[in-house]
Amino acid sequence: MRSWIQSLCMPLLALSLAACGHRMSQEVASVAVLKSEQDAPQRLVIGVAQQKMVTFDWQKPRKMYPVSTSKFGLGDKPGSGRTPLGQLEVVKIVGEGLPTGSRLKARQPTGEIVPVNAPGRDPIVTRVLILKGREKGNSQTLQRSIYIHGTPAEGKLETPASWGCIRMASADIIDLCRWIKPGARVDIVTGKVPAPNQLPR
Repeated sequence: MRSWIQSLCMPLLALSLAACGHRMSQEVASVAVLKSEQDAPQRLVIGVAQQKMVTFDWQKPRKMYPVSTSKFGLGDKPGSGRTPLGQLEVVKIVGEGLPTGSRLKARQPTGEIVPVNAPGRDPIVTRVLILKGREKGNSQTLQRSIYIHGTPAEGKLETPASWGCIRMASADIIDLCRWIKPGARVDIVTGKVPAPNQLPR
């Protein structure tokens, strides 16, 4: 586990994956990877035990980010404030182009900028990735407004502190939104982020 996570930080690896010589192999691999409509080249895998998110491109690890899941635990019951498990999908990205720390209410910018770790403040900021559950056990995700979103409470990242959503630092979710697209698969697992050869099918 440790060796492949460490490789995420190696610029040479990222460059090698983008090299022209690998394009054909990725195209051939895509036939095997995309076995169903549920599979997608872009994947976000969130390990609740680690409070980490790892992004994958064609099953290759790309970047790792600290996150925060629910302080109430795991589940999909409406009103529970819990983070759902299983396979989900990014259906929409909200807030692209907004300044860092922009407060969003009902997925609309309010014009307020909330500083990082502002005392007593805990709104949704910067960007919102709207999620939809793809399994029976997370079918209420969209209706419950469970998102991946920016938070000013960055001091609480890497600990369960949210009201059900997956929180990220503003700089990290801006970076993520430069790459991610609607349709990307999201997996939320109870343990650590799996190694590439152990990713959920």
